[in-house]
Amino acid sequence: MAERSLTQRLGYSAIRLLSRLVGVVVFRMRCKGRERIPASGPLVICANHQSFLDPILVGLAFDRRLNSLARQSLFRFAPFRWLIQFLDAIPLDREGLGLAGLKEAIRRIKRGEAVLLFPEGTRTHDGSPLPLQPGFCALARRGNVTIIPVGFDGAFEAWPRTAKLPRASVIHLCIGEPLSPSQIGELDDKSLVREVEARIRACYEEARAGRRG
Repeated sequence: MAERSLTQRLGYSAIRLLSRLVGVVVFRMRCKGRERIPASGPLVICANHQSFLDPILVGLAFDRRLNSLARQSLFRFAPFRWLIQFLDAIPLDREGLGLAGLKEAIRRIKRGEAVLLFPEGTRTHDGSPLPLQPGFCALARRGNVTIIPVGFDGAFEAWPRTAKLPRASVIHLCIGEPLSPSQIGELDDKSLVREVEARIRACYEEARAGRRG
Protein backbone atom coordinates (compact mmCIF):
# COMPACT_ATOMS: atom_id res chain seq x y z
CA MET A 1 0.00 0.00 0.00
CA ALA A 2 1.10 3.58 -0.65
CA GLU A 3 2.32 5.58 2.30
CA ARG A 4 -0.21 8.12 3.49
CA SER A 5 0.09 10.64 6.26
CA LEU A 6 -1.63 10.11 9.60
CA THR A 7 -3.94 13.02 8.74
CA GLN A 8 -4.97 11.36 5.48
CA ARG A 9 -5.61 8.01 7.12
CA LEU A 10 -7.54 9.40 10.08
CA GLY A 11 -9.43 11.87 7.89
CA TYR A 12 -10.53 9.18 5.45
CA SER A 13 -11.72 6.96 8.30
CA ALA A 14 -13.61 9.82 9.95
CA ILE A 15 -15.32 10.84 6.72
CA ARG A 16 -16.28 7.23 6.01
CA LEU A 17 -17.73 6.80 9.52
CA LEU A 18 -19.78 10.00 9.22
CA SER A 19 -20.93 9.07 5.71
CA ARG A 20 -22.03 5.62 6.88
CA LEU A 21 -24.14 7.26 9.57
CA VAL A 22 -25.75 9.55 6.99
CA GLY A 23 -26.22 6.62 4.61
CA VAL A 24 -28.13 4.60 7.21
CA VAL A 25 -30.18 7.49 8.63
CA VAL A 26 -31.00 9.48 5.48
CA PHE A 27 -30.93 6.79 2.80
CA ARG A 28 -31.66 3.68 4.89
CA MET A 29 -28.79 2.10 2.99
CA ARG A 30 -28.42 -1.65 2.95
CA CYS A 31 -25.51 -3.64 1.48
CA LYS A 32 -25.35 -7.29 0.47
CA GLY A 33 -22.30 -9.34 -0.48
CA ARG A 34 -19.54 -7.63 1.49
CA GLU A 35 -18.06 -11.02 2.32
CA ARG A 36 -17.05 -11.30 -1.36
CA ILE A 37 -14.52 -8.45 -1.08
CA PRO A 38 -10.90 -9.68 -0.90
CA ALA A 39 -9.09 -8.34 2.16
CA SER A 40 -5.97 -7.55 0.14
CA GLY A 41 -4.62 -7.43 -3.40
CA PRO A 42 -5.33 -5.16 -6.36
CA LEU A 43 -8.99 -4.61 -7.27
CA VAL A 44 -10.88 -2.95 -10.10
CA ILE A 45 -14.39 -2.20 -8.89
CA CYS A 46 -16.96 -1.68 -11.67
CA ALA A 47 -20.35 -0.21 -10.72
CA ASN A 48 -23.43 1.24 -12.37
CA HIS A 49 -23.76 5.04 -12.30
CA GLN A 50 -26.94 6.73 -11.06
CA SER A 51 -25.88 9.95 -9.31
CA PHE A 52 -23.16 12.20 -7.88
CA LEU A 53 -23.43 10.14 -4.68
CA ASP A 54 -22.20 6.94 -6.29
CA PRO A 55 -18.46 7.06 -5.36
CA ILE A 56 -19.42 7.70 -1.74
CA LEU A 57 -22.05 4.95 -1.71
CA VAL A 58 -19.68 2.33 -3.07
CA GLY A 59 -16.95 3.49 -0.71
CA LEU A 60 -19.27 2.94 2.26
CA ALA A 61 -19.59 -0.74 1.38
CA PHE A 62 -15.83 -1.32 1.41
CA ASP A 63 -13.61 -1.32 4.48
CA ARG A 64 -10.64 -0.89 2.14
CA ARG A 65 -9.62 2.56 0.95
CA LEU A 66 -10.78 3.21 -2.63
CA ASN A 67 -9.27 5.28 -5.42
CA SER A 68 -11.97 6.68 -7.71
CA LEU A 69 -11.58 7.74 -11.32
CA ALA A 70 -13.40 11.09 -11.76
CA ARG A 71 -13.83 13.35 -14.74
CA GLN A 72 -11.31 16.19 -14.83
CA SER A 73 -13.94 18.95 -14.79
CA LEU A 74 -14.76 18.07 -11.16
CA PHE A 75 -11.27 19.28 -10.17
CA ARG A 76 -11.79 22.88 -11.37
CA PHE A 77 -13.32 24.22 -8.13
CA ALA A 78 -10.39 24.47 -5.69
CA PRO A 79 -12.14 23.49 -2.39
CA PHE A 80 -13.87 20.51 -4.00
CA ARG A 81 -10.64 19.55 -5.78
CA TRP A 82 -8.84 19.44 -2.42
CA LEU A 83 -11.57 17.25 -0.91
CA ILE A 84 -11.72 14.65 -3.67
CA GLN A 85 -7.93 14.52 -3.96
CA PHE A 86 -7.78 13.98 -0.19
CA LEU A 87 -10.15 11.06 -0.78
CA ASP A 88 -7.86 9.64 -3.51
CA ALA A 89 -9.82 10.66 -6.62
CA ILE A 90 -7.88 10.41 -9.89
CA PRO A 91 -8.68 13.00 -12.62
CA LEU A 92 -9.59 11.51 -15.99
CA ASP A 93 -9.71 13.66 -19.12
CA ARG A 94 -12.68 12.26 -21.03
CA GLU A 95 -12.26 14.78 -23.84
CA GLY A 96 -8.80 13.46 -24.68
CA LEU A 97 -7.25 10.04 -24.33
CA GLY A 98 -7.17 10.21 -20.54
CA LEU A 99 -3.71 8.62 -20.49
CA ALA A 100 -2.44 10.47 -17.41
CA GLY A 101 -5.40 9.31 -15.32
CA LEU A 102 -5.11 5.73 -16.55
CA LYS A 103 -1.38 5.65 -15.83
CA GLU A 104 -1.98 6.87 -12.28
CA ALA A 105 -4.72 4.28 -11.79
CA ILE A 106 -2.35 1.56 -13.02
CA ARG A 107 0.35 2.76 -10.60
CA ARG A 108 -2.07 2.43 -7.69
CA ILE A 109 -3.25 -0.99 -8.86
CA LYS A 110 0.36 -2.18 -9.00
CA ARG A 111 0.72 -1.03 -5.37
CA GLY A 112 -2.05 -3.49 -4.49
CA GLU A 113 -4.79 -0.89 -4.10
CA ALA A 114 -8.47 -0.79 -5.14
CA VAL A 115 -9.63 1.45 -8.00
CA LEU A 116 -13.31 2.30 -8.46
CA LEU A 117 -14.73 3.26 -11.84
CA PHE A 118 -18.08 3.58 -13.54
CA PRO A 119 -17.61 1.99 -16.97
CA GLU A 120 -20.96 3.24 -18.29
CA GLY A 121 -19.11 6.54 -18.71
CA THR A 122 -21.99 8.79 -17.62
CA ARG A 123 -24.91 8.92 -15.19
CA THR A 124 -28.13 7.22 -16.25
CA HIS A 125 -31.14 9.32 -17.29
CA ASP A 126 -33.73 6.98 -15.78
CA GLY A 127 -31.94 4.84 -13.17
CA SER A 128 -31.46 1.80 -15.42
CA PRO A 129 -27.94 0.51 -16.18
CA LEU A 130 -26.34 1.58 -19.45
CA PRO A 131 -24.07 -0.45 -21.77
CA LEU A 132 -20.46 -0.54 -20.58
CA GLN A 133 -17.56 1.14 -22.33
CA PRO A 134 -14.48 -1.10 -22.79
CA GLY A 135 -11.92 1.24 -21.22
CA PHE A 136 -11.76 -0.69 -17.96
CA CYS A 137 -10.31 -3.74 -19.73
CA ALA A 138 -6.86 -2.12 -19.92
CA LEU A 139 -6.83 -1.67 -16.14
CA ALA A 140 -8.15 -5.17 -15.52
CA ARG A 141 -5.26 -6.73 -17.42
CA ARG A 142 -2.55 -4.97 -15.41
CA GLY A 143 -1.06 -7.05 -12.64
CA ASN A 144 -2.86 -9.69 -10.63
CA VAL A 145 -6.18 -7.81 -10.65
CA THR A 146 -9.57 -9.01 -9.44
CA ILE A 147 -12.72 -7.33 -10.79
CA ILE A 148 -15.54 -6.70 -8.33
CA PRO A 149 -18.97 -5.98 -9.91
CA VAL A 150 -21.29 -3.69 -7.94
CA GLY A 151 -24.91 -2.78 -8.61
CA PHE A 152 -27.18 -0.50 -6.62
CA ASP A 153 -30.59 1.14 -6.82
CA GLY A 154 -32.11 4.20 -5.18
CA ALA A 155 -29.30 6.68 -5.81
CA PHE A 156 -31.12 7.95 -8.89
CA GLU A 157 -34.16 8.79 -6.77
CA ALA A 158 -31.88 10.38 -4.17
CA TRP A 159 -30.08 12.64 -6.65
CA PRO A 160 -31.11 12.44 -10.32
CA ARG A 161 -28.94 14.37 -12.77
CA THR A 162 -31.70 16.98 -13.18
CA ALA A 163 -31.74 17.88 -9.45
CA LYS A 164 -29.45 20.44 -7.82
CA LEU A 165 -29.46 18.84 -4.37
CA PRO A 166 -29.92 15.32 -2.98
CA ARG A 167 -33.04 14.18 -1.14
CA ALA A 168 -33.98 11.32 1.17
CA SER A 169 -34.38 7.92 -0.46
CA VAL A 170 -33.89 4.20 0.15
CA ILE A 171 -30.68 2.79 -1.33
CA HIS A 172 -29.71 -0.87 -1.65
CA LEU A 173 -26.34 -2.06 -2.92
CA CYS A 174 -25.18 -5.53 -3.95
CA ILE A 175 -21.60 -6.74 -4.41
CA GLY A 176 -21.38 -9.54 -6.94
CA GLU A 177 -19.12 -12.53 -7.45
CA PRO A 178 -15.56 -11.41 -8.27
CA LEU A 179 -13.82 -12.18 -11.54
CA SER A 180 -10.42 -13.66 -10.75
CA PRO A 181 -7.24 -12.88 -12.72
CA SER A 182 -7.37 -16.33 -14.33
CA GLN A 183 -10.99 -15.80 -15.43
CA ILE A 184 -10.11 -12.38 -16.85
CA GLY A 185 -7.21 -13.89 -18.77
CA GLU A 186 -9.49 -16.40 -20.48
CA LEU A 187 -11.71 -13.67 -21.98
CA ASP A 188 -11.06 -11.24 -24.82
CA ASP A 189 -12.12 -7.62 -24.29
CA LYS A 190 -15.54 -8.04 -25.89
CA SER A 191 -16.33 -11.09 -23.76
CA LEU A 192 -14.98 -9.39 -20.63
CA VAL A 193 -17.22 -6.37 -21.16
CA ARG A 194 -20.21 -8.66 -21.71
CA GLU A 195 -19.46 -10.67 -18.55
CA VAL A 196 -18.90 -7.65 -16.28
CA GLU A 197 -22.01 -5.94 -17.65
CA ALA A 198 -24.09 -9.07 -16.93
CA ARG A 199 -22.78 -9.23 -13.36
CA ILE A 200 -23.43 -5.54 -12.71
CA ARG A 201 -26.97 -5.86 -14.07
CA ALA A 202 -27.59 -8.94 -11.90
CA CYS A 203 -26.42 -6.99 -8.84
CA TYR A 204 -28.60 -4.05 -9.83
CA GLU A 205 -31.66 -6.27 -10.18
CA GLU A 206 -30.98 -7.87 -6.81
CA ALA A 207 -30.57 -4.48 -5.15
CA ARG A 208 -33.70 -3.20 -6.87
CA ALA A 209 -35.74 -6.22 -5.72
CA GLY A 210 -34.48 -5.84 -2.15
CA ARG A 211 -35.26 -2.14 -2.11
CA ARG A 212 -38.80 -2.65 -3.37
CA GLY A 213 -39.49 -5.78 -1.37
